[in-house]
Amino acid sequence: MLTTEHLSDLEIATRAAIRPIRQIAERLGIDAELIEQYGRFKAKLPLDLIDEEKIAKGNLILVSAINPTPAGEGKTTVSIGLSDGLNKIGKDAAVVLREPSLGPVFGVKGGAAGGGYSQVIPMIDINLHFTGDFSAIEKANNLLAALIDNNLQSKTRSLNIDPRTISWKRVMDMNDRALRQIIIGIGGSANGIPREDGFNITAASEVMAIVCLSKDMEDLKKRLGNIFIGYTFDKKPVYARDLKAEGAMAILLRDAIKPNLVQTLEGNPAIIHGGPFANIAQGTNTILATKMGLSLCDYVVTEAGFGADLGAEKFLDIKCPMAGLKPKAMVLVATLRALRHHGGAKKAEYNTPNPDFLEKGFQNLAKHIENCRKFGLNPVVAINHFYTDTEVELNSVVNWCTAMGVRAVVSKGWEFGGEGTCELARAVVESIESGENNYNALYDYSLPIEQKIERIAKEIYGADAVTYTGKARTQLKEYIELGYNNLPVCMAKTQMSFSDDEKKIGRPSGFTVNVREFELAAGAGFVVPVLGQIMRMPGLPPVPASEGMDIDNNGQIVGLS
Repeated sequence: MLTTEHLSDLEIATRAAIRPIRQIAERLGIDAELIEQYGRFKAKLPLDLIDEEKIAKGNLILVSAINPTPAGEGKTTVSIGLSDGLNKIGKDAAVVLREPSLGPVFGVKGGAAGGGYSQVIPMIDINLHFTGDFSAIEKANNLLAALIDNNLQSKTRSLNIDPRTISWKRVMDMNDRALRQIIIGIGGSANGIPREDGFNITAASEVMAIVCLSKDMEDLKKRLGNIFIGYTFDKKPVYARDLKAEGAMAILLRDAIKPNLVQTLEGNPAIIHGGPFANIAQGTNTILATKMGLSLCDYVVTEAGFGADLGAEKFLDIKCPMAGLKPKAMVLVATLRALRHHGGAKKAEYNTPNPDFLEKGFQNLAKHIENCRKFGLNPVVAINHFYTDTEVELNSVVNWCTAMGVRAVVSKGWEFGGEGTCELARAVVESIESGENNYNALYDYSLPIEQKIERIAKEIYGADAVTYTGKARTQLKEYIELGYNNLPVCMAKTQMSFSDDEKKIGRPSGFTVNVREFELAAGAGFVVPVLGQIMRMPGLPPVPASEGMDIDNNGQIVGLS
């Protein structure tokens, strides 16, 4: 086998021997006639395969990470590798992941199908249009937007919506900063009512959140109907159900609500479904996908986006309480380059050994370990191995973690697949069997919104205080008056720092976080405090990843990763 130093992720994926998806289904004990195939290597799974009794007995493993560098630290790679490693040591395991968004694929992070020899395949399909879930979510979102503007134009069925209060935005699955704030309806009365509007990226759509948190089709429709749109001119709230939108939106999501079955490079089952970002949404795959995995396998490895201060907090405070899930173990991914970054290294120095940078960077890892313990989980630290890593520094991390009372294991899934993660798999199984983990949420939903925000900001971020703009105060007052004070909060914040300032690396202290504004996701069932300068429609970097991509006359793609 050639090493991954010689082959790109795409080359490894396209050279892999891929099994027909019917074989993967049969391995899970599913009659191949029950799956809905999308070609030979992808399929939708029917919801009636979910078994609540088996879910309660299953072993759910959450993978999160320290605050990342811009390129990420490999949570997906570690998750896939861990799943393969569990199967290697004789466990019945599946990995359950989110679907990639085209924004990062063509922007800076690249795809989200893992890397090296820890990938899910067919990699190109998964990273591009996959089974059309993102497209369906985008269309459902934009159908509601069209219905809103159509109602503004209506002379006979108007709901008397005040255009100035409309909070619903259109979405598209691409990074395009020019669409954040726009004017629509210009060009005459036949083209609608002129008003301010804007686009979010599809991953930030409340429809995405609703798909990820719905329990079945009936629940999906109810949540879609509960989407808050704005107010009438006489200050009455307007919801999607007032436009009779939920039925048509649910039709568009008929197939998107079903989890997708694919496989790892080693032929182990992988379920991929939903794709919210953890910095601007809840950042975890669907409840249905997680429950599907637990219904079909004894061990399920799942990941939560960005650092544990974002994805893991939302997984543990939003998804688990809503779904009745209880993780049995947690893995915290760290890399030497991220530790050096948090110790003060510049980008050009990320892969250069430096004990001083490493030592300072431990403070970021220490805070994440402390945070995991606040949820009743003592994490296993997975050091995602890069070929530039040195044994001296790897041992330094292992020894430091041992002194902190946590086990650290070097994970070599990128280079060796499941063979390189067997030690990590054994450590996770031991963590589960030790009974040391007893998950609990950080806060009770009955607390006022401000107290929930303060608890996260102080306990998880390490902030001294929370401040609010005048706009945020006004919005919060409105949402409380509407009866939403008992909803959980889904913080929108930079992933680069514990604070709301991405330049504050490591373990910052003596800072406040500022709530710029709120968004109400009444259908999803949470309130979104938007901190600092975070945007729900990202922009492209100066040199987008798309510049390095191409396709030839034979359909051969290069540059996708």
